[in-house]
Amino acid sequence: MSNTYGDWLKAQREAAGLTQQELADTAIMTRSHISHIEAGRRIPSKEDAQRLDKALNTGNVLSSFLPDGDDDTIADYFEPARQLEQQATMIREFALSFVPGILQTEGYARTVLGAAFPPRSDEERDRHIVTRLERAKILDDPVTPVVWALLDETVLRRPVGGPGVMAEQITHIVRLVENERIRVHVMPLALGLHPMLDGMLTLMSFEDQPPAAYSEGQRTGRLHDSPSVVQELQVRYDLALSDALPLKESLALLRATAKECEHHE
Repeated sequence: MSNTYGDWLKAQREAAGLTQQELADTAIMTRSHISHIEAGRRIPSKEDAQRLDKALNTGNVLSSFLPDGDDDTIADYFEPARQLEQQATMIREFALSFVPGILQTEGYARTVLGAAFPPRSDEERDRHIVTRLERAKILDDPVTPVVWALLDETVLRRPVGGPGVMAEQITHIVRLVENERIRVHVMPLALGLHPMLDGMLTLMSFEDQPPAAYSEGQRTGRLHDSPSVVQELQVRYDLALSDALPLKESLALLRATAKECEHHE
């Protein structure tokens, strides 16, 4: 993204005679987050921008002129994570209820986005679908980013959109695995309790900046860049992954589930 926003923030901070740490303390943020915003690597949430405006006495400038703030096809709480998703060299996903967005087919995405409340118009839904499919284009590069997906078996068993849509969706994932574009591991239902049942999680690694994590629940999402928090979430992911089915067994389950869906069409 353009670094005009970050440059302006830095100029206002320096004009106020504040270090990055002092601004972070006043705005209730981390110093590393301030650093990434000033360098143009991250976009603050609206809440963070409002706190920065208050800390720097800049009215509502930082909260009113957020980069890409006019894209209403992306939830406000997800926008910073979407920006990082496009920059990541490695993405590790955990999905509890739905197939991760970057792996969704058009039919699956249409069903998920069509279930929104309040209901969307056909035109609005189509715009959201295009945005979601645009995110998936990061997989067009045959190498980067490296993508691992850890799927709770519930994701495969819930017939989102019906058997036909699920068969297409699961087959799409199978092809990505067969082409060695992604790795997929399934958390079997028989496992019972596991460390990732709180909600979905995305872990992102980068070539030239610290790792970040994004977690999401009911209409809420949070970007984590605190090193201790990211490390804790990485450990939880690793623990869950150690209990998941190996790649070959996961692939076999995916194929079998796709066939089951096809038989029920």
